[in-house]
Amino acid sequence: MAPPQPLDIDEHYLRMAFDGGTVSRGVAYAGEKRVHCMEWSADGRQLTGKCVGSRGMVYDVEVYFSAYRGESEVGDSWCTCPVGGDCKHAVALLLTASMASRRGRAPAAEPWRRLLGEFVHDDSAIRSPGDAPLGIQVEMPGSDARNLASPTLRLVTPGKRGTWVRTGVTWDSIERSPHMPWGSNVSDRPLEDFVPEHLRRVRAIGRAIRAINPYTRDAVLNLNDAPADIWELLAAAIDVGVPLIAHTRTTHTKSVTLIKGSSAQLRVIRDDEGVAVAPNLAIDGHDWDGSPAGLLGEPDPHGLVVRSGDTLLIGPFAAPTSMDAFRQLFSRGSVRIPDDEVEEFSTDVLPRLAVSIAVEVADEALVATAVTGPRLQVTLSPDMSGAQVTWQVIYEVNGRSLAFGGDHRSALRDLDAEQQAWTAIRPQLAQAAALSLDWRMQTIRRGAVADKRGDLIGLMRTSTDEMINNADVAALTRSVRYTRLEAAMLHVEVLPQLQDLGVEVIFDGEVLDYREAVSPPRISIGSNDFGDADWFGLTIDIDIDGVDVPLADLVRELSTGATHMLLPNGTYFALDAPELQRLGELVEEAKALGELDNGKVRQRSYNATLWDELMELGVVDKELAVWRARMKRLAAARPPEPRAIPKGFAAELRDYQAEGLNWLNFLWVNRIGGILADDMGLGKTVQTLAMIAAALEEEPDGRFLVVAPTSVIANWAAEAARFTPDLEALTVTATSARVGVPLAEQIDGRQIVITSYALMRIGFEEFDETDWTGVIFDEAQFVKNHNSKGHQCARRLRADFKLAITGTPMENNLMELWSLLSLTAPGLFSSPKTFTEYFCRPIESGEEPERLALLRRRIRPVMLRRTKEQVAADLPAKQEQLLSINLNTKHDKIYQTRLTRERQKVLGLLGDFDENRFAILRSLTMLRQLSLHAGLVEDQHAEIASAKIDYLAEQLPDLIAEGHSALVFSQFTGFLRLIEERLVGMGIDVSYLDGSMSATQRGKEIKRFTGGKTRVFLISLKAGGFGLNLTEADYCFVCDPWWNPATEAQAVDRAHRIGQTRPVNVYRLVSAGTIEEKVVALQERKRELFTAVVDDGDLFGSAIGADDIRELIGGK
Repeated sequence: MAPPQPLDIDEHYLRMAFDGGTVSRGVAYAGEKRVHCMEWSADGRQLTGKCVGSRGMVYDVEVYFSAYRGESEVGDSWCTCPVGGDCKHAVALLLTASMASRRGRAPAAEPWRRLLGEFVHDDSAIRSPGDAPLGIQVEMPGSDARNLASPTLRLVTPGKRGTWVRTGVTWDSIERSPHMPWGSNVSDRPLEDFVPEHLRRVRAIGRAIRAINPYTRDAVLNLNDAPADIWELLAAAIDVGVPLIAHTRTTHTKSVTLIKGSSAQLRVIRDDEGVAVAPNLAIDGHDWDGSPAGLLGEPDPHGLVVRSGDTLLIGPFAAPTSMDAFRQLFSRGSVRIPDDEVEEFSTDVLPRLAVSIAVEVADEALVATAVTGPRLQVTLSPDMSGAQVTWQVIYEVNGRSLAFGGDHRSALRDLDAEQQAWTAIRPQLAQAAALSLDWRMQTIRRGAVADKRGDLIGLMRTSTDEMINNADVAALTRSVRYTRLEAAMLHVEVLPQLQDLGVEVIFDGEVLDYREAVSPPRISIGSNDFGDADWFGLTIDIDIDGVDVPLADLVRELSTGATHMLLPNGTYFALDAPELQRLGELVEEAKALGELDNGKVRQRSYNATLWDELMELGVVDKELAVWRARMKRLAAARPPEPRAIPKGFAAELRDYQAEGLNWLNFLWVNRIGGILADDMGLGKTVQTLAMIAAALEEEPDGRFLVVAPTSVIANWAAEAARFTPDLEALTVTATSARVGVPLAEQIDGRQIVITSYALMRIGFEEFDETDWTGVIFDEAQFVKNHNSKGHQCARRLRADFKLAITGTPMENNLMELWSLLSLTAPGLFSSPKTFTEYFCRPIESGEEPERLALLRRRIRPVMLRRTKEQVAADLPAKQEQLLSINLNTKHDKIYQTRLTRERQKVLGLLGDFDENRFAILRSLTMLRQLSLHAGLVEDQHAEIASAKIDYLAEQLPDLIAEGHSALVFSQFTGFLRLIEERLVGMGIDVSYLDGSMSATQRGKEIKRFTGGKTRVFLISLKAGGFGLNLTEADYCFVCDPWWNPATEAQAVDRAHRIGQTRPVNVYRLVSAGTIEEKVVALQERKRELFTAVVDDGDLFGSAIGADDIRELIGGK
């Protein structure tokens, strides 16, 4: 069959598919016309043919084609030559086929014509099967009368005189095609002359030997190079009439016989000199007579040659397991057993020999063997680090005890009886294996070797119980090491059971008197050094059955995950006692947080809950009782009795505010700082003023500094005048240099000084020179960055008591909380690095969620937070609603066009987020502005309407008409000005506030709104997020969502706070199909951050990152 399309392959094309040398040799072969019998498959994807190689060998060649763009491409090739494919024969086949295609060879005949045509050739072409036989002559050049050389095989044919002759046929000639005389010797007979079945069988023999050594082209084939199945092939040839002929001169025999089989044996005989062991051969069931013999196929022999008289015997040989030993014995002749060792040989060695090689014992050579057993034995061999444990079976043989390990083979052993004995104690074997780490590691290593993939990781994950369930007796009784603790547990928990079951237990060396503790651990806590004013020595003693356990050793064992601990006297005890586990956790925590340093503890530790929990674990001595009582009191963070409202305090506190006063006063009395973190609008200022009044009532000469944002200084002054009229307050709103009066003179006996964070930082030296009874940091999130100068000044400011006030002690991450704690309770978590490693990373990564509960417990004494939901009875309802506002058509088109451009830009910048942070946030801010009003980004779009402004313009007139007042928040002052322009144009007067306004302007605008002159207050989100009390408003509109929900919540709480008498309605406006929808989703995640630690919520993620940005812009 012709190819599906003309085949046009040249030498240049082939050099792209084959190496240069192969192509050159293939071109030569094609030119010599060595290719014949070419044929294409029906689908044109396979070309087959035959190619005559060097020395006349004919190889079958196949080439496969693949389709590429409608044309055929040369694919893989296969060949029966030693190369196996992609060879010179494949190149020759391709070139020959290509030349035939170019010559326009007539299409091949139809299959029926080609196949049936073979039957209708002219009579002259018809031949009858050949009748000339083939023979195989066995030669042994190099042999003599005593020594045998390796036999070789030569093909022979009948000569004219009726003898076998070497001419006319060779191992090479029988492989040539009968149609291709190229390369044949003139003397070679045509293959069709020979009996076909003879030809087929001898070809199989030649190919088998040449498969081992493809390059041998000698006239003879060496049986030493033959594979093990050569004997089956020789037998098959003999069966069809191919004779084996002995070459008399080299073999020194007259005939050759193919034996059926032979094997190695040992013979035990007794003669006048004693007992001897000699090698023997069993040949077709008969003993070897000592004739010259040799092995074939070394080094792993599979054949035997023996010259037995005039006959040469060849055939298969079954090699013993220990072939090297048999070979040595065979060359030596025999080995003698000394008389005094014959009994040992009989009872110990001989049974083992009989497992691996046939042994014939002559009559009377040995005495009869009496065997009893088996019985099981385990041996414990102790040393300094533990013990080696070995399992064996014991047999009594002629009064001698013989021990066998699992892999020792012996004819004496009764394996069925042994299996039954091991099965009876399998539970104890499993128990012993479970105790040994070495057993587990050995099992893993052996499993990895057995597993071709070497899956060590998968095996390491397999539980010990699963390994034991899958283990057989051999695995369970491997010799393994036990640590001292493991050996102790084996000695106490397993060996007695084994002895009860009849297992012999041997101790090969001195063993400690191991025992398990019977009494529960007893923990005592005391002090050995109260001389230092700041530190004292803490002692923690653990008593186990009257033995002291060093704390460091116990903690070390617990930290490694150990289940038991061994004491020097041989007593061991379990570490799963709850009090020990908890002791280890608390000591590790105390060390990690710097609370316990070389056995020393701070006298004035702030970590009260930690020490209170530790003290509960044991008996506390008298010297430590006072300190323990203080820790217990601080951990509770509540006074024994409520604090009465101070005299002169002009306010009636709600119940939760009175509780807040109790807590603040307790901190003050104990000189412990804290964080008042009540929800916005719950009256943190009034609670703090009550505490200040109470403190100054006890210390009339005291003085408090209040540090707050500039915008709320006036509010603090007003609240102080209102609630503590008997206390003199001073507001410091300018530096001493500007006022021209030193700070000390300005204070002049006043008891409350109010200033801003900026002035505290600028005039730090003057503020630090004053003796402050206490310092209050209002809106303390202003100093949440512990690397900022403001935070460092606040921390260095000297005072016995510091209080942070904030509704959001943490907005983005846990380090913000640490910053405030480092100001107010610096001894709680002294090191930011330690806090990060012990709390931040484990909690924020989600790896150790239990650390979150621990952190809440530790900060509970120094942080008080109540949410509005908890005090809902004191507040009117708040209804919040998210309104999705659709952009108008022109606005949306502008937005989507710009979004596509900015998305590509931002995605490109995210590769280095930290480096490009400013540019990325600038793009996001621009998209947020564009979501509000197209004119905020490009002046040319100023006339395009904003759907949000239209919505406000519709809603506000009706609300005002119904007597309501509204706060309107936006992050962007430009948008607020556009709202203002629209409302003023409608005749609605508004108040306006942003961060650029002075305190005077700010106060004026607030007064206009609270005085009822305006009913709408436009407020910048950040500027109005704190320090304002605007309960006159009962409607809030948040025009654009901010990244952090806490900022929005602060703004809304300007209206929804104590003093509000009406329900508050909050509307959050979100532009549909814009980045604002993504910001809302981000808000939900960040809201979890705050709730997790401060409000006892679930675990949270970290601050905004590259993945958040990708989500915001819809990037993949």
